[in-house]
Amino acid sequence: MNNTLDRREFATGSAAVVAGLLLNGNCKAGGEERSLTEKRLVLLGINALARAPELNYFADGHRGAAMISAHMMCVDNKFDDAAAGRIAELFNLNWAGSKLCKPFPEGDPVKDASERVGKALAEGRGVLREVGHDVIFAMHAIKAFRMLPETATPERVEGVCKLIRAIKPWRDVEPDERINPPRFTDEVAASRFILKEASNAIDRFVGFGQGFAGHMMTFGQSLVELAAIGNEEWAESCRTAFRKYVTVTRMGPQPSDRKIKDHKFSKLRPDDTEYWQKRGNKTLGIGHVFKYPYAYYDLLTRAKDPEMEKELDAKAWQLF
Repeated sequence: MNNTLDRREFATGSAAVVAGLLLNGNCKAGGEERSLTEKRLVLLGINALARAPELNYFADGHRGAAMISAHMMCVDNKFDDAAAGRIAELFNLNWAGSKLCKPFPEGDPVKDASERVGKALAEGRGVLREVGHDVIFAMHAIKAFRMLPETATPERVEGVCKLIRAIKPWRDVEPDERINPPRFTDEVAASRFILKEASNAIDRFVGFGQGFAGHMMTFGQSLVELAAIGNEEWAESCRTAFRKYVTVTRMGPQPSDRKIKDHKFSKLRPDDTEYWQKRGNKTLGIGHVFKYPYAYYDLLTRAKDPEMEKELDAKAWQLF
């Protein structure tokens, strides 16, 4: 992959050209670089986030966020052409041609799309909602609208806000007063805090799947990223909800938690091309396979902590 492909430097892609890429399924033989440059997965993802409330709001919201995560993961970590091409192929085989990703009518973008999404998020008022997915979906939508401003049409913005408001309360316990994460604008300290909690959760939930650890990363990383792109107000409005989630994970497995078979050990990681080449065509689930590693690598980059990176890499096979 061309090392100049940095998400801060991408030119905004034409929605019409990107739609052509989708229709043609152009994800191989160099098409992956063009697809990344024109943010094809971002377009598909924001369409999915906005349409999710009409379908299965929770599962389809995951799928939309996963497509946006996949784009950022490929770009930020400079995945090579083979890895990016295989990821694009997986989306084409599974979701790209579905009703979920269909284009929206063209229209003039609203100027305050991010603010509308942020206000919808802040309406949560500190309630912990379905493992923090109101935050996760909001961050991905705001990122998409910033990367592709022309997609912030009234229909999409309204759909995203409706999705955020659909997220239901979940294990809304009182937060442990001893839990006080660093401010989310302090990305080094906050990222280290989140990664340490995720590492501890991996150990704590062996035999119960790694959703608690995975969502510690995706929930926490979304707050750090919101703050990093200038939306500290919206990130800090969710501080109490995040403290509640940390409280829940520190409690460990509960009697009602479902036991889930652990992953088999593997030396492969998502930044290895072979990891994607070996994935079956129908192994995407609802998209954690993209969201978890995006958050993982982003937090490690921000944390600047080689010892923490070494600790997590030794057990990351349980997540991925």
